[in-house]
Amino acid sequence: MTPGTLLSARGLSLSFGSIPALDGVDLDLWPGEALAIVGESGSGKTTLLNTLFGAQRPDAGIVRYRDPAGHVHDVHAMKRPMLRALHRSDWGFIYQEPRQALRMPVSAGGNVGERLMAQGTASAGALHYGRIRAAAIEWLREVEIDPARIDDLPRTFSGGMLQRLQIARTLVTHPRLVFMDEPTGGLDVSVQARLLDLIRTLIARFAIAVVLVTHDVAVARLLADRILVMQAGRVVETGLTDQVLDDPHEPYTQLLVSSVLQA
Repeated sequence: MTPGTLLSARGLSLSFGSIPALDGVDLDLWPGEALAIVGESGSGKTTLLNTLFGAQRPDAGIVRYRDPAGHVHDVHAMKRPMLRALHRSDWGFIYQEPRQALRMPVSAGGNVGERLMAQGTASAGALHYGRIRAAAIEWLREVEIDPARIDDLPRTFSGGMLQRLQIARTLVTHPRLVFMDEPTGGLDVSVQARLLDLIRTLIARFAIAVVLVTHDVAVARLLADRILVMQAGRVVETGLTDQVLDDPHEPYTQLLVSSVLQA
């Protein structure tokens, strides 16, 4: 693992039957860095995200994570309880469909507070009801949801508000690394713009490292420091986001960029 990196992958390969989903993928992620993985549907970007997160096991290759103490872990060799604890604390995942992360019969404040409780903090004070509710109120404000709605059920929220609630639930434990799968997909353009601005502000403010999957290079340009372009399971181009998008070298990247410009 390269010194100083937060997350690294080497030689990730995975096939579904005869179809290669990942083909020798390498990447490094640095603390506080936002990395966008872009490509068309079927390029392997979501499979890569799930493999990095530990939800999908590769046929070959390794994913390593450096914890706050500097210890390096093989993500796919971690025991399930340890991986679950990592997912509840240092890592977070923001889904395109927030209902995958939220508990719909539980109030907005309860959804945020549950992650704090699930973190398994040793401090009894941190698990005090009043402190949990105060943290939920604070994070509703952070994501621009009226704290007066703390006891409302998520089913009463709009799609954009559901995504904001998922973000609050994810970030309440102050993770070092957040994985995002098309976080603004399916939302109206005006809602997307406000949500992207919120995400950009929060990741900068809390120095969160991000691995972002998107088919939209405009989203990658707005949020990511670096970009990784995938085609048929392979990385075809990578580099600083503005450099890659302003001067793409590979024909496939040129096609992705031109399709946005012509849209």
